[in-house]
Amino acid sequence: MTLETKKSVFVELGKFLSQFSEEQSVQKSDVLYNDIFFDDFEKLIHLSQSHNGWYTPEQVYFAIKSWADALTEENISKWISNYSFDFAQDDKKERTVALILAGNIPLVGFHDFLSVLITGNKALVKTSSNDQHLLPFLAKYLIAVDENLKDKITFVDGKLENFDTVIATGSNNTARYFEYYFKDKPSIIRKNRNSAAVLNGKETHEELEALGEDIFRYFGLGCRNISKLFVPSGYSFDAFFQAIFKYQDVIHYEKYANNYDYNKAVFLMSNFKLLDNGFLTLKEDSSYASPISSIFFEYYENLEDLKSRLETDAEQIQCIVSSNLTENSVAFGQTQNPRLWDYADNVDTITFLLTTK
Repeated sequence: MTLETKKSVFVELGKFLSQFSEEQSVQKSDVLYNDIFFDDFEKLIHLSQSHNGWYTPEQVYFAIKSWADALTEENISKWISNYSFDFAQDDKKERTVALILAGNIPLVGFHDFLSVLITGNKALVKTSSNDQHLLPFLAKYLIAVDENLKDKITFVDGKLENFDTVIATGSNNTARYFEYYFKDKPSIIRKNRNSAAVLNGKETHEELEALGEDIFRYFGLGCRNISKLFVPSGYSFDAFFQAIFKYQDVIHYEKYANNYDYNKAVFLMSNFKLLDNGFLTLKEDSSYASPISSIFFEYYENLEDLKSRLETDAEQIQCIVSSNLTENSVAFGQTQNPRLWDYADNVDTITFLLTTK
């Protein structure tokens, strides 16, 4: 398969995904194989919550739209234009890449899957037990578009065998296991990371409202969700609480509400001081990893000192939201819309796959 062929296959997938919306899914006449896949995918979206209670239709539709927006010819061309794909043109040099995927948010491992195939390698995929259905379905669609991919994609339930390279995502504990188990293989091992927002008190209502999207999308389960706020000394949270009030319905979702009740009770029994609006608690804490339904915060005196702190803690941080207060910061409301060239942990997966022998 040529690089252009691979690109065109994923563009077709983007067109397929673009048909699905929480408001109304509508078939488009120019999309391939709708007669085979459209109805079944719509059913799968609504079944996802029975497979994983956090995968509500709203969240799955959002993930699908994000990938539909990413998988355009313009975006894929811009992404791959920065690399030399001589390797990817030679099927004789293809390697089998074992992918151990997370399942905290829908299709969280799709970028790794895409990267392996676009670089001309084979994907040996072990999905998370929390997300076992969406990616295999999309793989079937890709194979329908180009049957040459049939020999490039394998899903396994048990032990991973006969592979050359590994990309594995998990917790800090599982990462230690991965590092030991795969010590003789070229690998990317991803650990826990969290995201933070840096505020200066001059944010508009619209920016703070958009920050709520960064906090509550996927119920806060993603590594790109904001779990920590840095605010200037004396900062008043009134405007913040007013802006995020539009997300109050999150408390009506039972799994989120159970976490809110439990974590709030734990904090209060430990005599921690909390700020609370009835669906989110704020706790002053130096950690980056807050539990579901809670955000940690810290006051800062000097922005330059904070920047130095963030550089020191870089390996704990996935992304930072601010109004350009820090280098490479993400705009408010955009953490869950990464571009194809926004790599997890800032590790360039394509370069790794093209240069690793």
